[in-house]
Amino acid sequence: MTGFSYQLYSSRNFGPLTDTLKMLADLGYTHVEGYGPVYEDLDATRKAMADTGLTMPSGHFAFDLVENNREEVTRIARGLGINKIVVPFLMPDDRPTDAAGWTDFGKRLAAAGKPLQDDGFEFGWHNHDFEFKALPTGERPIDLILADSAVGFEFDVAWAAVAGTDPGSVIDQYGDRLISAHVKDRAPAGENADEDGWADAGHGTLDWPAHFAALKAAGCDLFIMEHDKPSSDQRFAERALTYMNSL
Repeated sequence: MTGFSYQLYSSRNFGPLTDTLKMLADLGYTHVEGYGPVYEDLDATRKAMADTGLTMPSGHFAFDLVENNREEVTRIARGLGINKIVVPFLMPDDRPTDAAGWTDFGKRLAAAGKPLQDDGFEFGWHNHDFEFKALPTGERPIDLILADSAVGFEFDVAWAAVAGTDPGSVIDQYGDRLISAHVKDRAPAGENADEDGWADAGHGTLDWPAHFAALKAAGCDLFIMEHDKPSSDQRFAERALTYMNSL
C-alpha cells in the first residue's frame, strides 16, 4: 500500500461524494478513509470509488455498531475493501469518569475487536484530546483504553498536541501498535478562528517533519489527511498533499 489517504469527514460540508472523490483523485490521492454517511449506499460509494481508482483501506465505525452489530461492520468493510476498522470517538455523555470505567471500556473495546481481528481485519482506537487528560487519580484514559496489546492505534497527532502532550512521546510509547496516523495541524493561538483553530498540514505549529519521520520509523504505513473544519476542502486537500509529498 502506497500513497496518502484522506478522511472523507473533512469534506462533509461540501459537494456530493462523487465530486469529492474526483477532486481527490485529480490531486493525486490514492486512498480515502470512510465514516458513517458514506456507508449508507454501498453500491453508490463503491461505484464512485471505482470510477476514480481510489481505494478505502481504513474506515471509522461507531463503537456501538462494532460491539453490537459485527455482521453489519463486516458487510460494510468487505463491501468497500476496508481492512483497518477504527473506533473513533465516544460522545461526552458516554465517557467514563474514573479509571475503573476506562479500564472496563478498554476491555469492552478489545472484546468487540477480537472477532474482527479473527476474521482478518486490523482493529484499533482513534484518539482525540480527552484521552490524554489525566484523571483525578493520575491515570490517562489512553493508557487504559490501549491496555490490551491486541488493540491497535490510529494516532491523531494534532489532537495529542492540543491536549498538551508531546506527540513524539506517544510514538515512543505506542509505535508498535500503530495501524495508521492522522495528519492534521494546529494554527497558532488566535488564528484560523473560522476553522476552529485547525490548519492545513504543514501550515501550522506541529513539527511534521519530525513526526512523519518518527511514525515511519515506527512502522506506520497509512497516513490520512484530516481537517476538522476547512473553509475549502480542495485547498486543504491540495496543500496537505503537496506538503507531505515534499517530506
